[in-house]
Amino acid sequence: MASATDTVSAGSALAGGGDRTGVVTRFAPSPTGYLHIGGARTALFNWLFARHHGGKYLLRIEDTDRARSTDAAIEAIFDGLEWLGLGGDEPAVFQFARSERHAEVAHKLLEAGHAYRCYLTQEELAAMREKAQAEKRPFRIASPWRDADPASWPADKPYVVRIKAPREGETVIEDLVQGTITVQNVEIDDYVILRSDGTPTYMLAVVVDDHDMGVTHVIRGDDHINNAFRQIVLIRAMDAIEGSWPDPAYAHIPLIHGADGAKLSKRHGALGVDAYRDEMGLLPEAVLNYLMRLGWGHGDEEIISTTQAIEWFDIGNVNKGASRFDFKKLLNLNGHYIREADDARLAALVAERLPALSPTFDASPDLGGRDLDLLTRAMPVLKVRAADLNELARGSVFLFAQRPLSIDEKASGLLTEDARALLGKIAERIAGEAEWTNEALEASLKAMAEDLGLGLGKLAQPLRASLTGTTTSPGIFDVLTLLGRDESLARIRDQAA
Repeated sequence: MASATDTVSAGSALAGGGDRTGVVTRFAPSPTGYLHIGGARTALFNWLFARHHGGKYLLRIEDTDRARSTDAAIEAIFDGLEWLGLGGDEPAVFQFARSERHAEVAHKLLEAGHAYRCYLTQEELAAMREKAQAEKRPFRIASPWRDADPASWPADKPYVVRIKAPREGETVIEDLVQGTITVQNVEIDDYVILRSDGTPTYMLAVVVDDHDMGVTHVIRGDDHINNAFRQIVLIRAMDAIEGSWPDPAYAHIPLIHGADGAKLSKRHGALGVDAYRDEMGLLPEAVLNYLMRLGWGHGDEEIISTTQAIEWFDIGNVNKGASRFDFKKLLNLNGHYIREADDARLAALVAERLPALSPTFDASPDLGGRDLDLLTRAMPVLKVRAADLNELARGSVFLFAQRPLSIDEKASGLLTEDARALLGKIAERIAGEAEWTNEALEASLKAMAEDLGLGLGKLAQPLRASLTGTTTSPGIFDVLTLLGRDESLARIRDQAA
């Protein structure tokens, strides 16, 4: 174990050791809950870094917490990553399945004298902790078993295996995001790598898995900075034993805060990625664009495609400070991507939401997809005013409403006795139009308004109420052409005097 100053160079992993060439990153979530938005950003930065350097991006499920890890959470993580286009380049590694390999490394450390059996009881540890508190000093494990002769190890008492951390000098990490970080080695404790039941701890498993997966760059949240210094102890010890255990390059990215600067919580939008898709109706490209701009950017660019991001991404340009989550900006960005999206794709996404809003909507193949076709044709005029798929779905309900329409309170207020009489005249006027097009209908109604000495709005308002049951909709001539001649006239006549 080195006792002088040790440095983890930002470029050391790229140079590699043994047969390691090229960049390999990993995203390693714990399946104890949903894939949250902060985890999605970490995955994205790993993915972008690997793509930028022509390397590999791998997934690892850290499921060693058997009591809290669930199959449902694993499925949700994979589902969220696939939706964002961040699936791994190879099948995911499951950490628990590698427990024997982790224990094997622990025993190598033990045999080489880089780790030791510790027989301290919970009572003895508690007494040490209480003494440190009484003396107002940080608690550090000072096990009498650290330097004990292995021949003195009891054969019939339970023990844990602890790593021998260096006690002199300092360790310096040249972090790709945070810059130079220095820790005095005396602050690194002899932490447990094998529990008393022989199972490996998280700290050991992470180091072994990163090595075996060939990870060159560890890009993760800055709440893991302290773990980096502890994990380096294991890496250096195994390199001393076997060689070819190079230090990875570290990049610790800041956490995400709410718009008010507080730690991100559900009230700020810290929900599972599935909620952004299912409940909020966001598009994956919008979420990706927003996440990459949370702490990283390229000049003043706000709209960044994944192709551009791969070209431009530089981990060194990630901000050191926490980013603030702004849901309004995310919605604005989503509105942009909705306007840019393919109409057939949007229609298919909206169709999944419509049955809950419109019982008559039916896009089943046996109807020839007529409803879906209508929805697709409506997208150009519906998407210009929508910020998310939910708004698109609500805005399209009128297309599939059953007659007689249910008229909401505001629309009902427009359907006065005079307005209903006017609707009868409108129906009579447009029924004779040879062409049912925006241009023909607009010209006809404008002429009618002039003949009656009215503004076009006086016709459009009751007309919209009769056609949609609401006071908001796409342009009235778009509504007429989408509904078609027969349906439009029937709806108008339902409300006419």
